[in-house]
Formats: sequence, structure tokens, C-alpha cells
Amino acid sequence: MTGRRRRVPESKTHRRRNGLLLGGGIVVAGAIAAAVALWPSGGGSPSRNSVSPSGASPSPTVTYPLSQTPRTIPAVREHVPARGPGWRPAPGARVVVGNASLDDEGRLLAGELGMTYAGRTAARDGDVELGLAGSGDQESYTMTVQNRRVRITGPGDAGVFYGTRTLKQEVHGGGTAPEGVVRDAPAEPRRGFMIDIARKYYTAGWIEDRVRELGDLKYNELGLHFSDDQGFRIESSSHPEIVSQRHLSKAEVKRIVDLAASRHITVVPEIDSPGHLGAVIAAHPDLQLRSVSGAAPRGALDISKPAAAKIVDDLLDEFAGVFPGAYWHLGGDEYRALTVSNPAASYPQLAAAARAKYGANAGVADLATGWLNDRADVMRGHSRTTRAWNDGFYRTSVVQPAKDLEVAYWTGKELGARQPAEYLGAGRKVINYNDEFLYYVLGQPQTFVYPTGQRIYERWNPRVLRGTTEVPARYDGQILGGVFAVWSDRAYAQTQDQVAAGIRMPLRATAQKLWDPRTPALSWTQFLQLANRLG
Repeated sequence: MTGRRRRVPESKTHRRRNGLLLGGGIVVAGAIAAAVALWPSGGGSPSRNSVSPSGASPSPTVTYPLSQTPRTIPAVREHVPARGPGWRPAPGARVVVGNASLDDEGRLLAGELGMTYAGRTAARDGDVELGLAGSGDQESYTMTVQNRRVRITGPGDAGVFYGTRTLKQEVHGGGTAPEGVVRDAPAEPRRGFMIDIARKYYTAGWIEDRVRELGDLKYNELGLHFSDDQGFRIESSSHPEIVSQRHLSKAEVKRIVDLAASRHITVVPEIDSPGHLGAVIAAHPDLQLRSVSGAAPRGALDISKPAAAKIVDDLLDEFAGVFPGAYWHLGGDEYRALTVSNPAASYPQLAAAARAKYGANAGVADLATGWLNDRADVMRGHSRTTRAWNDGFYRTSVVQPAKDLEVAYWTGKELGARQPAEYLGAGRKVINYNDEFLYYVLGQPQTFVYPTGQRIYERWNPRVLRGTTEVPARYDGQILGGVFAVWSDRAYAQTQDQVAAGIRMPLRATAQKLWDPRTPALSWTQFLQLANRLG
């Protein structure tokens, strides 16, 4: 165990694309439509009327207009308006919880809004109450603002947490949460951000700041690509010889993982293989792949050697204990032996190993596919769900990629590229990493340009897996979501602070389209203004 508090098992999370699954404690709209408040309003300009039952002595009352839909990022998917003053923190207001598992969410919200955390006690006027209720999507929630109180409920802790993010944004800078009922849930179950910390060192504090930002935007994955040709950036006890001088300690990583867990974010590690292992090969040159002419393609392991599998499996076993989340990225992309016209002629040792292991008809692609399957077996032993880059799924004659390997679809430019529909048509689950929208590549090498939030907001959605073309709607159930990725190809092109500034609006636009892929209600200009107001 890692000291993390109890989380809802991944297997209990259910998807919802059309409409919302609602938790318990929902207030019927008609029951709150005539709410009248007796304290100052931030939710609309009230009108005053002189009314007296006897007609003899007028007394003032306050009537409020119907509330407006909250303005948050991502936008809430449903709001039932009502009449009333809304809610904002007032002196003496508290956060209370109905379930002990919501203690973390309650304490966090109380601290953010300058309120008192009162734990498990009855709510009173002015309070925010958090509770578990209902069944269904563990990330759904209902937030009711009524009778000078806020009640946030959901089937799981994650949904309640997202409700607190909505409330935090609504009252940001002294604003008011509008009267009424919010019913909300994400369209996509995987909403991620990935950072390449292998090519460029990022401080633990910078990563923690991104975790807080991701939590407020309702992301639920943080990918860490920490091994590549330029560096291996996390302390290792099994192979300390491969670790770069500038790296994160395991203690720092634990703080990141724990902080992420408190925001209901799963950290998804990636040790890419059998390519992109230059940092490992630098310490173990005997594992370098060499062609028949003696050429050594950078970062490529000679997977005909048993020692190559052993060192990678050592690392997988070690870091499975460092990253306890449900998901693992195996990489598998850009193996240089399969980017030449005749792999068997260029790398006869790989061809011989393929035939020896899989039979006379096997080729180098079969050997590479078998390598990926073997690494997936290792992580399956740690109860992980695995994914690999789409260009690591080769057309093979003998060995097929494991059926449960998820496709991280990023490119359609590789040798023998296949359209996303080919993976989907084969029944595979796919995660959208579209490199034309969701890749922020430092220094803009090759044909890459820094993505803009506006382009994502106006032209991308999870069905746009390659280029700008959507796949058919019948594949919605197989598209698990998307990931915005920062790659550090030219490490010194930007400082880490410049990276944070550069990805600010793309992260917000991606969050919006993963939460609700429909055309947003706000124009880009309005969305940008909202983002600047919320901070």
C-alpha cells in the first residue's frame, strides 16, 4: 500500500455519453422555483413589492429573477434554474460531509473558500454539504443551491469532488453560485494530460502545480513519459546506473502520486520499449541493436537478446510499486528495425530470433509484437490495463497484439500507416492523442506547430483521431477519451514556466471537449474571457 486513501475501483466506473446519470438527492425543479431569500443577493437584481395580508400596513418582500446557468470550465451539462439569491461563503459558513470518505474533499474545499470544515455533522443555513447518494457513473454529481445552502451529492467520491470544482469556480473572486440544480457528468472516461519529463527535466513543484490545475479542470489522468534516449528521470533501485543526473526522487514522485490521488487523478507511467531507450543503452551498450553493416539506430534495443527483456522487466516490476494506478503505457513506437525497407536483411539476428520463437513464417514484426505482448503480460501480473502507441501495432503474419491492449492513437504518418477505423473495426479501444491537435512539441521540430486552444475548441472532438476527419459515431463506445501531450524534443526551446503558459488555453479547450464534445454554447472569445476571469 502507498498510504493513499480508498478509491472507487476502476471496474465500477461506467460511461455515459447521451444524457446524464443522476445521483441521489436530486431536487425537483418545481420544488425550488419559488424560493425566496431573505439575505443579500449576488444572483440577480431583486424587485421589491409592498404587500400586506391585511392591506393596512405594507411590508417589503424580495422576488428574484430566474437564475442563470453557471459559467465554468468545463461547462456544466445541465442546469435547472430557480428563483433565489444563490450562495456565496459568509462568516460562520461551514463545509460538512455525510460520509467519512469525503473528508479530503471537504477539507480541500473549506480551505479554498475560506470556510470552516466541520466534518460529519448536520448542515445549517449557509453551509455546503457533501454526500454520497445514488448509483451509476462514479464521476457524475448533482449540486443543489437552495434555502441558503449548497448540497453536492454523487454515487462516488470523484463525482462529489467534481461538484466542488464547479462550486469553487462559481464563487471565484467573490462570485455567487446561482440558485437551482446542476446535473453533470463527463462524456469521456479518460481525460488526460501527458508530460515528457525524460527529454527535459521538470521540477516536482512544477508537476504538482499542473496536478492542481488538472484537478480544477476535471481531468483524471496525468501521464509521465520518464524514460527516453535523452534521460531516465526517476530514481531507480534496480538499475541506478541508468538514472540521469537531474531526476525526481521516489519521495518526490510519491508526493506527486498522492497529490494526484487527492484530486482523483491517476498517474499513468510510460517506460517506452523496445525503442526510445537510449538512456538505458548508454549504461548497457551490449544491448544496442546493430544492423548487418554495424549501424546502431539510436535508442533501439536488440530484442533478440534475453538480457534486453530482463532489464526492461526489472524496471516494470520496480515502478509498478511506485505508480499504483490502474493504467500503464508500454510505448512500443518507432522501433527503428521496422522503419527500413527490408528488416530481415538489415537485422538478420532479429529475423532468426523470430523464427526460433514463433516458427518459420515469423518475421521481425512478429518478434516486436511478441515483445510488446510479453511486457503487457508483466504488467497484467500487476493488475494494470495497458496501452501502446498505434505505430507499435504492426501488420504481422503470426503473432497478433494482445486483445486487451488499448491503442494510443497519435499519428498516421508512419510506414504502413493505418486509419483509425481499422483499429476500431477490429474492436479495439482507442485513446485520442491526435498529434495535429493535441501535441505541444518543444521547438516545433519537423512539421509540428504549437497547438492553439481556439483550434481545439472549434475544430476537435474525441472522434477526430487522425487529421481533421471524424470517425463514424458508431465507434463512440470504443473511444475512451483523449490526452493532451507535451513533448520535450528540443528541451531548451522553452522554460517550464513558458510551457505552463503555452499550454494554458489548450488544456482548457481540451477539458471542455472531453467533458462535453458537442459544440460549446460560448464562442471562443467568450470562453477566453471566462478563462481569464477564472484564472
